[in-house]
Amino acid sequence: MLKSYLSITKPGIIFGNLISVAAGFFLAAKTEGANWDLMGPTLLGVALVIASGCVINNIFDRDIDVKMARTAKRDLVLGKVNSDHAFVYALVMLLAGTATLYTLVNPLSTVIVLLGYVFYVFFYTMIYKRTSVYGTLVGSISGAVPPLVGYLAVTNYIDIEAVLLFVLFCLWQMPHSYAIAMFRLNDYRQAGIPVLPVIDGIEKAQRHMKAYVVAFAVVAFALFALGSAGYEYLAVASLVSGYWLLVTFKPVTQQNYESWARSVFKISLLVVMSISGVLGMELLPLSI
Repeated sequence: MLKSYLSITKPGIIFGNLISVAAGFFLAAKTEGANWDLMGPTLLGVALVIASGCVINNIFDRDIDVKMARTAKRDLVLGKVNSDHAFVYALVMLLAGTATLYTLVNPLSTVIVLLGYVFYVFFYTMIYKRTSVYGTLVGSISGAVPPLVGYLAVTNYIDIEAVLLFVLFCLWQMPHSYAIAMFRLNDYRQAGIPVLPVIDGIEKAQRHMKAYVVAFAVVAFALFALGSAGYEYLAVASLVSGYWLLVTFKPVTQQNYESWARSVFKISLLVVMSISGVLGMELLPLSI
C-alpha cells in the first residue's frame, strides 16, 4: 500500500524538479551569501507541492492513462488506490508543502510555488493537455517554477537573473517534452492528446525543437553575461548546449524519429544535470 501511495506522487518527476530547485538555489547563493539552512526546507516544501500536483494529475488522467501502454498499469488506473483517499493525500501534501515554505523559507516562494501548482493542475492537466496543442507550453510554465523557487528562497526578490533562469527552464521543457511525445507517439495518439508531433507531424515538431534549443543556448549565455554565473558555468553550458544543438539538428525521417527523439531526451537530462551541477561546484571555493 505504501509503495502504491509513493508511486502516484511520481518520484522521478519530483527528483528531476529538485535538481532544478538546487540549480536556482546555487545560482542565487553565488551573490547573496545564502543561509544553507534554507535549502532543506525549500527542497522539502517544493517536493510536497509537486507530489500533490502529480497525485491530482494521476486522479484526473485515469481515463486517458488506461489508453496508454506506459500508464495503463498505474495504481490509480488499476484501482489499487482509492481516488477519494488519493485526493485527501494530495491536499495534505499541498498544505504541508506550502506551510513549510511559508514558515521556514519566505512568503514569496510560497506564492510562486502555488502559481506553478495552479498552472500545472488547472490550466495544464484539466484544460490544455486535452484540448490544445499549446498544452506543452502551458506545462512548461509550471515546469520552470521549481528553479525560480530555489532562487527566491535565497534572494526573496525577483530580478533579471531570476527572470532569465525562469525563461531558461521554460525553453528547456519544450524540446524535452516534444521528444517524449515523439518516441511515445502512438501512446499520445491513442489517448487523443493533442501534442504537436501528433497534430502537425514529426517535421514541424523538429523545427520547433530546433528553435527552442537555439533559444535555450542564447538564454544560457545571457545568464552568464547578465547574471552571476561564472566561467565554469559558461564552459559547461556551452559544451552541453552545443551537443544538444548538434543532435537536434540531425536529419529526421519516419524511420529514425524514435531513436532521434530518445537521443534528444537523454541529452536534455544531461543538460539540466550538468548546469545544476556546475552551479553548485562554483560555490565550493566559497565554502572552504
